[in-house]
Amino acid sequence: MKYKIRRGKKEDIPSVHHLVRELAIYERAEKEFVITQEQLLEDGFGEKPVYELFVADSEEGVVGMALYFYHYSTWKGKFLYLEDLVVAEAHRGNGLGKKLLHTLVQEAKANGANRVGWQVLDWNQPAIKFYESLGTAFDGEWINCKVWVDDYLERIK
Repeated sequence: MKYKIRRGKKEDIPSVHHLVRELAIYERAEKEFVITQEQLLEDGFGEKPVYELFVADSEEGVVGMALYFYHYSTWKGKFLYLEDLVVAEAHRGNGLGKKLLHTLVQEAKANGANRVGWQVLDWNQPAIKFYESLGTAFDGEWINCKVWVDDYLERIK
């Protein structure tokens, strides 16, 4: 099967939404999946886009995607953050993940970013092995932190 990596378009949002849902199910977090197609459309293609994406196209349509945005480190400068890299299960093992990641690294270079970063769940051995095969450096020092805006604001009242 032939695949083409290209920039995502508005018309790809239903497929992107489906792939992200597939990822949420795989990661055992389907209940946390609350984003709508409308929100994805607004956040990626509205007046102030906050993410960009590449998709893997086949004769079946979009079967993979890499959604990313730019971060800034006061120590290291601009870097590209990969939020999600997803390849539909039926299309895994065909090199699509590697092609999408390669495209992101080229995108980072073209835009003056000096690194690409992402997270992987510690139990996701297939993904970890894939990233290891590409020479990924794993950082065991940093602890991920988050706060839900509404919860935080409620607590500080």
